[in-house]
Amino acid sequence: MVSQQIQEKYAELALRTGVNLQKGQALMINSSLEGADFTKIVAKKAYELGAKDVHINWADDELTLLKYQYAPEEVIADYPEWKVKLHDTFAEDGAAVLNIRSTNPDLLKDIDPKKVAKANKAAAQAMTNFRKYTMNDKITWSIISIPTGDWAQKIFPDKSREDAIASLWEAIIKIVRVDQEDPIAAWDAHNETLKTAREILNEKNYKKLIFKAPGTDLELELPDGHIWKGGSAVSEKGITFNPNMPTEEVFSMPHKYGVNGTVASTKPLNYGGSLIDNFSLTFKDGKVVDFKAEQGQDTLKHLLETDEGASRLGEIALVPHESPVSQSGLIFYNTLFDENASCHIALGKAYPTNVKGGSAMNEAELDKAGVNDSLTHVDFMIGSEKLDIDGVKADGSSEPVFRNGTWALDITGK
Repeated sequence: MVSQQIQEKYAELALRTGVNLQKGQALMINSSLEGADFTKIVAKKAYELGAKDVHINWADDELTLLKYQYAPEEVIADYPEWKVKLHDTFAEDGAAVLNIRSTNPDLLKDIDPKKVAKANKAAAQAMTNFRKYTMNDKITWSIISIPTGDWAQKIFPDKSREDAIASLWEAIIKIVRVDQEDPIAAWDAHNETLKTAREILNEKNYKKLIFKAPGTDLELELPDGHIWKGGSAVSEKGITFNPNMPTEEVFSMPHKYGVNGTVASTKPLNYGGSLIDNFSLTFKDGKVVDFKAEQGQDTLKHLLETDEGASRLGEIALVPHESPVSQSGLIFYNTLFDENASCHIALGKAYPTNVKGGSAMNEAELDKAGVNDSLTHVDFMIGSEKLDIDGVKADGSSEPVFRNGTWALDITGK
């Protein structure tokens, strides 16, 4: 177990750099009971920073599993209205939202994927309004993780539960830069690096990206007016925050009708407590027309069938292979970490902020601009040290963007 001092540094980083909590602002935390001790540290620190209220939504893996095992299907497929009102009320008040995600990757491996898909869809439909607040940066929000026993032992299966948790704490603390003397200053510098990378890509204004790697030959059109983002974001009220910690990506959106070819996954995808592994998708005019998976075929099928937009792409993110997550040599079975180890794409909803004027567009305008809409947004990893990416310019010429899994462009800004 890491020291109290380190946990306090992590909590302060999450609050000051993650959600950038303001004096007099409310804070909503989503956390697990197993992480209660750390969550209490966060709550105390939030009040010390001037939070007017700290509300915690507790979850528990064992109780979640019991519900899937024994509750009637109509209960599982129904999302309570009081939960919707709770989230909407905090969002309307301008609260910050901190998610502390630490779910067992194998939690629902023995549950019927169809049942899980129904629950996920019901939750997504019910939370549509709240999701507009986060995906349009109307409020500040952030996602972090702390170790839990089952998750840690999935990553370190040969270690005791206690040693696995200690090892995972050590890995997380290093990856999120809390091991440095001043983590907040370290993140400020890191955000500047990502800002330079996104500015260079925005200046390039590629029309297409072409991805080639073992099992991957994918052409991805970028919409007119697309915007690359990454690192810190700015809320509607002008507050700078970091949605993901860790984050090593710069990201934009593909044109929803402009994706063609085949792409292969390079890391397992933990989707709703079930793993999908060694899978590939084939696209035509933006839509998945064929797919296969060595593990989780049915789960992948139900994901793609969530709605019309679930079989199209909403995000493309570039991450160099030498990122701290990748260099750890670990597979985390947790999208927050694994997506920051390699380039990735996302099935489902695009961030409207990734296209010029997107936040003010209606549904028809977003569709015309090539912005995908869906109840879901699921990232999966396609990058490795064998990935090459070319950028195609407006005049049809192309140039290397990635070679052997890392930047071929000079993103130092020098």
